[in-house]
Amino acid sequence: MSARLHTSSVPGTQDVHSAPGKDKPKKQRGRVLSVVAALAVLGGGLAVSGSLAYGSPDGAGHRDAVSEGAKDLVREDGFPAALAAVEGRDGHVRDYTAGAGDLETGASVPVNGQVRAGSNTKSFTAAVVLQLVGEGKVKLDEPIETYLPGLVRGDGIDGNRITVRNLLQHTSGLPDYVQALGADPFDIRDTYYNPRDVLDLALSQKAAFEPGAQWQYSNTNYVLAGLLVEKVTGRPFGEEITHRIIEPLGLKDTYWPGTGERGIRGEHPKGYAAATPGAPLEDITRLDPSQAWAAGQLVTTPRDLNRFFSALLDGDVLGAAELKEMTTTVPVTEGAPAPGTGYGLGLFSTPLSCGGELWGHGGSIHGYETYGGATEDGRAATVATTALSSSVAADPEDMMAAHQHVYDLVDTAVCR
Repeated sequence: MSARLHTSSVPGTQDVHSAPGKDKPKKQRGRVLSVVAALAVLGGGLAVSGSLAYGSPDGAGHRDAVSEGAKDLVREDGFPAALAAVEGRDGHVRDYTAGAGDLETGASVPVNGQVRAGSNTKSFTAAVVLQLVGEGKVKLDEPIETYLPGLVRGDGIDGNRITVRNLLQHTSGLPDYVQALGADPFDIRDTYYNPRDVLDLALSQKAAFEPGAQWQYSNTNYVLAGLLVEKVTGRPFGEEITHRIIEPLGLKDTYWPGTGERGIRGEHPKGYAAATPGAPLEDITRLDPSQAWAAGQLVTTPRDLNRFFSALLDGDVLGAAELKEMTTTVPVTEGAPAPGTGYGLGLFSTPLSCGGELWGHGGSIHGYETYGGATEDGRAATVATTALSSSVAADPEDMMAAHQHVYDLVDTAVCR
């Protein structure tokens, strides 16, 4: 199994091999980051913990650790392909690829290829809502009923008691609609869902808990956040996310798919899925992402995700007050979270094995799984695979291990 490393620098920066202070590999402890249930997004979630150290304990040869980790995701965990982008404090970017971009032809994995972002979209959605907060058009602690009157109703569900903050923070108690979509992704790959369709699936279920009582990840929260944006702005959500986030940040490889659009526009590795755990992998690249909408519809690249999360932390997306709200976290309590993991408003804070925190998200939508984020001191990393963990492993333990290894590799990349 081969892996490829590609390096480049942004204008005005030095190559990492010759940059001052970069001649000695950084010492790193073994990987100890736990996966939390919240990081599992559209497509199903896991809560697992464990550890895996890439590279030697003393850091020798650690610059190759990300390459080895990418290869292991393919040869050990069974992902068809893995691709990653890693940015250092000096702005130098390294791109990694492993596996095959097309299992039928054996074509190589495109460097920084486009993938479906899955629930990384939630961070973009939250940023749009928080921009509206900064403009005085939305209040975080106002009930969603104020903006979408009469819409949020059901068994134990009342929009008068659910605030905008509850939605963005996953403390609303709203049930998740995803399981109601069905287990076989090929049954719905070509189905178009209006946002109200998936909301109806959620509201037909009973509330999970009283608003604010606890934390529980639910894609339904972000469908409502998207509807809120449309109601307040009077414009389509995709237009708002494009004009407010994608275009100003120069995310040239990120886009909001149009209504009914099922392909991926740019160069990309094919995505794969299994009809049932353990079944043969089949091409599911062509997919109607409306099933995810404001909770997970975007298409992007590893580099663009790094740029977005770095820009968030640098204050290039939100005002200081709104960024503070976004990064004020509550404990992630679902499943078996890692101590210290928190969720803000569309943003996870995850402890790193080398100290400090990674601010980012993760995304799972049939065909692609991603995880990444940025640190406040200028590092960033995103890893993407071309199948979900649930597609490459039939055994639950193997599935959880594969899921964990994606997160392990991001920690390795950031802490290198």
